[in-house]
Amino acid sequence: MNLRGNCRRQSENDRPAIIHPSADVQSEHIGKDTRIWQYVVILGKAVIGDECNICSHCFIENDVVIGNRVTIKCGVQIWDGVTIKDDVFIGPGVAFTNDKFPRSRQHKEPVKTLVEKGASIGANATILCGITIGINAMVAAGAVVTKDVPANAVVAGNPAKTIRTLAR
Repeated sequence: MNLRGNCRRQSENDRPAIIHPSADVQSEHIGKDTRIWQYVVILGKAVIGDECNICSHCFIENDVVIGNRVTIKCGVQIWDGVTIKDDVFIGPGVAFTNDKFPRSRQHKEPVKTLVEKGASIGANATILCGITIGINAMVAAGAVVTKDVPANAVVAGNPAKTIRTLAR
C-alpha cells in the first residue's frame, strides 16, 4: 500500500506534512516531512516541528510544542503544558500528566513539563507534571517519574531513580 497516495498534505508556509485520512489534525502548525498516522487527534493550537513521526492512536492537546525529528509511538497522550524538544523518542503508551491535584470539573492552569533535546522515554512510563527530563536522559520502560531527571541520566523504577549516567 502506498501511504502517500492515501494521505492528505497540510502545510504551514508551504511546508508539507503527510497526514493519514483517519487522523483529525486541527492544527495548521505542522512541520515539513512530518508523518501523522491513523486515528491521531491534534488540537488546533498545537505546534509540531519538521520530520516528526506521530504513530497511531495519539492525542496532542492545544498547549503543546513538539520540536523537530521527534518520534511519538502509538497510544501516547500529550496534554496542555508539555514541551518536547528536538530529537526526542517517546515510547508506546507513555502517559504525561498536567495537574498535580486533579478533580472533576475543576479546571486549572496546566503545570508545565519539559522533555529536553535527545531524551528517550520507554514504553508505558508515566511522567508526572512539573518535571524536566534532561538532555539525552533515558527513562526506562514502566518508570514513574516523580522528579526532575538530570542530563545523561538513566532512570528506572517506581518512583524512578538514577541507575547510571551515560557517557557524554
